Amino acid sequence: DNNWATANYGEEVYLSVVSQINCPNATTDGPLSLRYSLLFDQDALHRGLLKAGLGGTSHSAILSPDRPDYRFDASASGFFSVLSGYFIEGVWHIWIGADHILFLISLLLPCVFLRESAGLGHWRASQQLRSSLISVLAVVTAFTVAHSITLALTVLEVISPPAGLVEPIIAASVIVAALGNLTKTLIHLRWQIAFLFGLIHGFGFASVLADLGLPSDQLASALLGFNLGVEFGQLAIVALFFPIAWRLRATAFYRWGVVFGGSILIAVIASYWLIERLS
Repeated sequence: DNNWATANYGEEVYLSVVSQINCPNATTDGPLSLRYSLLFDQDALHRGLLKAGLGGTSHSAILSPDRPDYRFDASASGFFSVLSGYFIEGVWHIWIGADHILFLISLLLPCVFLRESAGLGHWRASQQLRSSLISVLAVVTAFTVAHSITLALTVLEVISPPAGLVEPIIAASVIVAALGNLTKTLIHLRWQIAFLFGLIHGFGFASVLADLGLPSDQLASALLGFNLGVEFGQLAIVALFFPIAWRLRATAFYRWGVVFGGSILIAVIASYWLIERLS
C-alpha cells in the first residue's frame, strides 16, 4: 500500500511516499534490497531519502544516481555505513557549492604573497613555502572551526536561522572576501573573515543536511560523516589550488590577472547572487 503526501525537510517541501511492503520470504531468501531510480535520468542532483523499519531495526539512506540500491542488512544501518553515505554527500555538496568555493578561494588568493606595505601593488611573492602554508592553514582552520560550530548547533536545533536570511549573507560574504583583496585593511584579516562568515556558511551546510534528512537513531554518524565530507572536499580544492598559485605567484599574470581581476570577477558574480537571493 502506498500513501502519497508531502513532507518538510529544512524549509523545503518534498513528495513523500509511505509504503508498507509484505515480504514473506525475507528470512529465507537473504537480505532484502531496494532500488530507487525516479528522476535520476532527468536530474543528476536528485536524491531519494529512505527511512524504513524492518524487524525492529530502523534504516536511513540517501539514494543517488551512483548509489541507487540499498540492502536491508545489519551492516547497512550501522554507524560506518551511515557515516560513509553522508560523507559522500558532504564532499559532493562542497564541490557543487560555488558560493562556498569562491569564498574560500578569494581568501586564499593572497596567501602566496608577503606584505611590504598596504595595497596589492606593494605585496611581493613569498619565498618561504612554510609561511604561505601557515597562511593557508589559518584561513582553512578558521573556516572549518566556524562552520562546524553552526552546523552542529543547527542540526541539534539549538539555533535555526531562516534560509532567506542566511543565503543572502553567504553571497555578501563572497563579495567581502573578494573585494578585501583590493583594500588596505581587509587583505590581512583573512582568517578573521573566514571565521566570522564561516559561521554563516555553517548554517548553509546545515540547510542542505536538513534537506537530505537525518536518521534520528544515527544522528551523530550522519553529522560527523557530512562534516568530514565537507572538510575532505574543501582540502581537495585547496590541494588543487595552492600548487598552482605557488608556481605562478611571482608573475604579473597571477598578481593582476588572477588576484586583482579574479577578485573583481568573483565580486561581480556574488553581487548577482545577492540580488537574486534578495529578490
